[in-house]
Amino acid sequence: MPENRKGTIAILTGGGDVPGLNPAIRAITIRALREGYRVLGIRRGWAGLVDMIPEAGADNTDSIIELTESEVNRAGRTGGTFLHSSRTRPSHLPRARVPRHLAGRYGAAINDITPDVLTNLAFLGVDALIPIGGDDTLSYGARLHQEGFPVVAVPKTMDNDVPGTDYCIGFGTCVTRTIELTHRLRTSAGSHERFLVIEVFGRYAGFSALLPTMAGAADRCMIPEYQVDVDHLTELMVYDWKRNPSHYSVLLVSEGATMKGEADMSFTSAETDMFGHRKLGGIGDKVAATLKELSPKYNNGRRIDVVNQRLGYLVRSGDPDALDSIVPMAFGNLALDLVLAKRFGRLVSVRNGFYDNVPLEMVIGEKKFVDVEKFYNTERLRPNYEAFHGGPLFIMTSDKDAAAPR
Repeated sequence: MPENRKGTIAILTGGGDVPGLNPAIRAITIRALREGYRVLGIRRGWAGLVDMIPEAGADNTDSIIELTESEVNRAGRTGGTFLHSSRTRPSHLPRARVPRHLAGRYGAAINDITPDVLTNLAFLGVDALIPIGGDDTLSYGARLHQEGFPVVAVPKTMDNDVPGTDYCIGFGTCVTRTIELTHRLRTSAGSHERFLVIEVFGRYAGFSALLPTMAGAADRCMIPEYQVDVDHLTELMVYDWKRNPSHYSVLLVSEGATMKGEADMSFTSAETDMFGHRKLGGIGDKVAATLKELSPKYNNGRRIDVVNQRLGYLVRSGDPDALDSIVPMAFGNLALDLVLAKRFGRLVSVRNGFYDNVPLEMVIGEKKFVDVEKFYNTERLRPNYEAFHGGPLFIMTSDKDAAAPR
């Protein structure tokens, strides 16, 4: 590294891809280069730091890339992450995932290879690390901070459920796409006089179902924070169906939602990732089938059929919307401000409409949920449309979260 360089900053993206990651990488890189830093991209999230070999002459091109202004400018207008991503968790690495050059040192069923991650960061000469991810990815960033490594984190997730921030990169595009695609599907539901049931993201928090419903995309919604009586839901859906001149009604269902009496969420398989999460999916199918079965009870004996759709990756693919082009730019520069000030162990955030930062340890504390009493009408199974005065732009930041430690 040239003698006039201030140091080396590394960036990685972990977990699911979202629109807005590349603009964040671009903002960090351009600002850091102009401040006199060298910038490295860690490829495939934490996997890049797991797989690299800290030896002179080793081929680590699959794990590390040096970032330039021209490269990030090209990528910055696009969706996804050009650094790629993974759900690797170095502190809980299965034996089969331990890289070959470390196999002789780690033989347990689950292994913590954090010492080698720190060795790799030292070998690269990294002075500060900026992980961009959800609470899973950032929880390991918090672990590195606890080990004494300089970390500044940036929140990203479609679900908008990272504690300590009103907004996470990817959420704006998720809401925009959910509204757009739901409105498109109305033509089929209306043409056939059916219920429209759409399953959207939201493992533990229902923001991605509640906000589009509040914006008029749906008549009712199901969120993970409240178990719904489907008999009551059917009555409401038939009521909406009858009131609509085109005889259709729309329901958004968070993937983590459950029906009353269910003990667990709906999963596509029993397999778990390194963070212990099983892949969600199927609650929309269950709800659609139950609505169809119960509909004659509230429709004079006539059954109402269902258009049933899981949006899935359609809302997380493609280019970012305006919000996910602007906020990542601000987050990237906020992260550099913290690095330059040597204020490590921080998470950049938006809080009550203002850019801010909070302790990174918040991501390993309590999860961020929809405040049901405040924002969800459990009788009408839809958002509350009152008490907006003085609230933040994204409405559903809990008072508890807003009062989090500084």
